[in-house]
Amino acid sequence: MKELLYRAMIRATNGPIFSKTLSRFAQSNISRPLIKPYAKIFRINLDEMAGQWSSYPNLHTFFTRRLKAGVRSINEQFDTVVSPVDGVIKEMGTVDLNQDIMVKGKRYSIAEMLGGKEQAQEFVEGTYMIIYLSPSHYHRIHSPLLVEKMDQYSLGDRSFPVNALGLKYGKDTLASNYRIITLLQHEDVRLGMIKVGAMMINSVQVTNHNETWKKGEEIAYFSFGSTVILLFPKATFESLLQQDLPLPVKYGEPIGKIKTKRHKLR
Repeated sequence: MKELLYRAMIRATNGPIFSKTLSRFAQSNISRPLIKPYAKIFRINLDEMAGQWSSYPNLHTFFTRRLKAGVRSINEQFDTVVSPVDGVIKEMGTVDLNQDIMVKGKRYSIAEMLGGKEQAQEFVEGTYMIIYLSPSHYHRIHSPLLVEKMDQYSLGDRSFPVNALGLKYGKDTLASNYRIITLLQHEDVRLGMIKVGAMMINSVQVTNHNETWKKGEEIAYFSFGSTVILLFPKATFESLLQQDLPLPVKYGEPIGKIKTKRHKLR
């Protein structure tokens, strides 16, 4: 009953008219007085942000703010995977033989996330990692490795919450929300990066259209709190996480190692 009520309430406030109205408000000067209360409520680290208060004309520009140069250290080891975002690593595990993953006790289909069983097949028995961004986080997205962009496409047309309630009561949120899927190549290893839009706004905005991404280079941003899912093929990823999940992480921090043929020949 709780699930049905939750879904009904979310759908009632998630239509295109409501979303466009919210987006226009956030990008208008009328929203500017909300910046300071927003920063206080969500405890934004003001020492890290580029620019002063006066440089942000509206809530949208503040939410998608950039960081000061040098406030993040990017691990430069070639095969070390760094976090692409500031957020919380909520889940990590193995994609099962049915191309499914478990998130908050619910089963999600990687095939649905990627748009087909063929796209998902190469990740069977591989590793998935889910990083959640709350409204308090820095919302620019960066490349986790030096990679070539092999393919990029979008799926879904609406976006529902990806927070704890959304994952618990929502219906296939991670596999049905608006999302941009990017398939990347690091030497001989193919990896997937799914950027999932959040409630009310199809919020993923691509900023980098290059075919090659340097590690740590900005590639996109979220206009609302959201989620990044990383996918690695079988036996190609070794976690470097030292603590149990959930685990806060900042972009540029090492989260794992890629195992390429170069490693296997040693």
